[in-house]
Amino acid sequence: MKMIAPSILSADGSRLGDEITAVKAAGADWIHIDVMDGHFVPNLTIGPGLIASLRKATRLPFDVHLMIENPERYIDAFAEAGSDWITIHVEATGHLHRTVALIRERGLRAGVSLNPATPLVRIEPILPDIDLLLIMTVNPGFGGQKFIEGSLPRIRQAKEMIRTRAPKVLLEVDGGVTLQNIRTIADAGADILVAGSAIFGSGDYAETIGAMKVLLSAQTVPA
Repeated sequence: MKMIAPSILSADGSRLGDEITAVKAAGADWIHIDVMDGHFVPNLTIGPGLIASLRKATRLPFDVHLMIENPERYIDAFAEAGSDWITIHVEATGHLHRTVALIRERGLRAGVSLNPATPLVRIEPILPDIDLLLIMTVNPGFGGQKFIEGSLPRIRQAKEMIRTRAPKVLLEVDGGVTLQNIRTIADAGADILVAGSAIFGSGDYAETIGAMKVLLSAQTVPA
């Protein structure tokens, strides 16, 4: 089943709890939370303290995407804050296997992400040890960016790698997902579609998420 994970990077920061409640009521499957440190990416966002507060708003899975340097230093804090999934970047740590193991030792699901220019071969050694592969289809750091043209073959290639090496791994796509391209991205192999401004910038969350789910539930073309 394809799932939709609204990214609260594009939500109203003054009322995040209400925004999460609203997208939950609108049919969201997961909540995607981008954590940025101003070093690995050129932006600063929320930390574990705010995630712990937001945990009170819903029991939907918190899909926490750490766009930070040396993520191994902060796994315990984000685990204690209420994360369900923690995804780290292959480019951000020299201890990828150790950090994935640490996430799993804390009882959480572990993901690894790649920036758009990073070769997929970088994740081959870790693929059998993770639960989720996140393909970025924009350069991370800011919401509202346009889907990078040429990403679809990369998504297809990633899905094929998963099928042949680690078929239980979920494939997530984040960056520029809209009503106009969500079906094409899903057909390329994405299991989880992260959408930020397409949802939070719309006038009606339920209408937008509902329309996305209609597109995703239609019979798909094999990737």
